[in-house]
Amino acid sequence: MPELPEVEVTRRSFSDRIAGASVLGVHVGKPLRWPLGCEPSALEGRTVHTVTRRGKYLILQMDVGILLLHLGMSGSLQFAPTLSERGPHDHFELHTSKGVLRLHDPRRFGAVVFATALDAPPATKLLGRLGVEPLEAGFEPLRFHQALRQRRTSIKQALLAGDMVVGVGNIYASEALFAARIRPSVRADRLSKPRALRLHGAIVTVLQRALALGGSTLRDFSSAEGQTGYFQLDAMVYGRAGLPCRVCGSFVKVMRQGQRSTFFCPTCQKP
Repeated sequence: MPELPEVEVTRRSFSDRIAGASVLGVHVGKPLRWPLGCEPSALEGRTVHTVTRRGKYLILQMDVGILLLHLGMSGSLQFAPTLSERGPHDHFELHTSKGVLRLHDPRRFGAVVFATALDAPPATKLLGRLGVEPLEAGFEPLRFHQALRQRRTSIKQALLAGDMVVGVGNIYASEALFAARIRPSVRADRLSKPRALRLHGAIVTVLQRALALGGSTLRDFSSAEGQTGYFQLDAMVYGRAGLPCRVCGSFVKVMRQGQRSTFFCPTCQKP
């Protein structure tokens, strides 16, 4: 699943190029996770001003209304003056005066949703419960520790929930916990203040490095320019079950948490 770094890389790859574009037409293919919320023809004639991000949602701010885009489990965006012939997994296209924005999503868990404003339904339903952005000033170490003290679930599950801090998905939660030397199964409310602050710093560092490397391409992720990411080549534990830890040489292990695979080093990461 594309996580915060992949979504932000996608945003940066086309936001400047689509700014100021007029919508000429819209194509809607097979149903996605949620309906568009308006007639496709109603978007014609509108102007795209900016592309922002909230968690894993991209937000196309238009002169009238917004479009919320989510890449789901396997989605990716393309933006170019012209694109190849539409394929069976190309489910949404925004044709503009500056090019075509296409959502490619084989599993159709992604979405494109219209709302009249950020403070109007369905935007408030999708965005209203999201936690703080981990790469912005609102992600404060002491508040992070205080929030963890209210969670009786494992620290890995607390990070994935998204209502405390957004965008720290499966890959980067595993990597941040390794960097902070914390076992993923430790209960969040039992983390000491020093360990919580160390984890806070690790989350920021891991996400910043992932951004610098273009995100992670495990299967088919690419930016709107067709560029793949390289963070997975630098991963310390994610996807490395049975291989030696890059730090201590112990074998990396994998366990299931909430139907997700969690990778960790039993020696470096203490309970």
